Amino acid sequence: MIKREEDKPCLFVLDTNVLMHDPTAIFRFKEHDIFLPMVVLEELDAGKKGMSEVARNVRQVSRFLDQLMRDADKEEINAGLPVHSLSESGRGFTELPTGRLFFQTEPLAKHIETTLPGTSADNEILGTAQALQQRLREHTVIIVSKDINLRIKAAVLGIPAEDYSNDQVLDDVDLLYTGMDALSQDFWEHHAKEMDSWKEQGRTFYRVQGPDIADWYPNQCLYLEDDDSFEAMVRERRSDTEAVIELVEDYRIARHNVWGINARNREQNFALNMLMDPELDFVTLLGTAGTGKTLLALAAGLAQVLDRSIYREIIMTRVTVPVGEDIGFLPGTEEEKMTPWMGALMDNLEVLTQTEGGEWGRAATNDLLRNRIRISSLNFMRGRTFLYKYIILDEAQNLTAKQMKTLITRAGPGTKIVCLGNIAQIDTPYLTETTSGLTYVVDRFKDWPHSGHITLIRGERSRLADFASDQL
Repeated sequence: MIKREEDKPCLFVLDTNVLMHDPTAIFRFKEHDIFLPMVVLEELDAGKKGMSEVARNVRQVSRFLDQLMRDADKEEINAGLPVHSLSESGRGFTELPTGRLFFQTEPLAKHIETTLPGTSADNEILGTAQALQQRLREHTVIIVSKDINLRIKAAVLGIPAEDYSNDQVLDDVDLLYTGMDALSQDFWEHHAKEMDSWKEQGRTFYRVQGPDIADWYPNQCLYLEDDDSFEAMVRERRSDTEAVIELVEDYRIARHNVWGINARNREQNFALNMLMDPELDFVTLLGTAGTGKTLLALAAGLAQVLDRSIYREIIMTRVTVPVGEDIGFLPGTEEEKMTPWMGALMDNLEVLTQTEGGEWGRAATNDLLRNRIRISSLNFMRGRTFLYKYIILDEAQNLTAKQMKTLITRAGPGTKIVCLGNIAQIDTPYLTETTSGLTYVVDRFKDWPHSGHITLIRGERSRLADFASDQL
């Protein structure tokens, strides 16, 4: 973080990638001034074509700038256009002291060529910031960029530079809601005497009172330390001192399997309870490779589509971000193009279709599943409404908050969305663990009574996979 002198106002020089990442960035600097180099406007103009998320963001930035400049003459533009600040919710503008937006109107970066070779856009921005430092000594000039290399070059040249962090959900990913809380034996013994209990339709409920439950969230998972016999979920928060909890189903027992799958640990058991609960419309599962996220979500989906007929079909989708080099365009229909990205789906279907009917039985089962499982691309989600679908979004850590909103708002009546991901494996440029769309929805949905979240901890693939996950 840059140390700013309190008696000096700040002038933030924005890089193009900041506006491409968040079109509302020009409204996020409150009382501080903003400077847009001409090369940024040129790059925005070059990136406006196409149907990608970046192109849509660029077009939105252009519309914002057009609104700000409407009816303004040359003198007003040179003096800086007043910029209102967005409210905390992002849904309106506040009347807080506002900064001004300045545009580059003359060449400023000529002398930077003696320090940095070439005439790249980054060097133009660095030269502009350096010239502003010399001209506006009463200001603290700071470059704001999502590009780490640009920030490194700025530091070498003695120019303050910061990452754009307004979209950061949490200061530290360790503060992210895990969905689970351990109760001490003292807590249970203290409340057991005053606890009311009852049964409804074979389900056991407890009413817990006391100041210790103020931090509980709806559908949070609870368990007793050193005691596997008690596992429950918060079903209702009546006040800061009263809550109703329910004992969960034990899916580790063979007769309680879900499409032939049993939970192997506490976290998986909680996950299956959430996935099998039709009252929970939105479920997020976080965890490292091998913790069973996809297998559990798929087994629960098949059980509710084929056995219980709660949903009509399963829709599986994910972000198409390659791990290595891109193999180029793929031929075929939308589903055929998405098939190579669905290796996890195919691997888990192989586990779930190990029937006793031999080759014929497996072929019949696969034909049945092929008619009830759809593979869709996120690129074609806009404008759609999903009715009575069970949607699995894999690799959700690679989505931005805006992309996540676009998907979730497609849900119609009777639809359940399950988001799976590992925030330690983000492959999308400019996204981090604290700015990922998956982190965003986990934090924003934790208070909603129709959502659930659990972080899976223990890997269940093999001893080789567990050792590699710990040591590599």
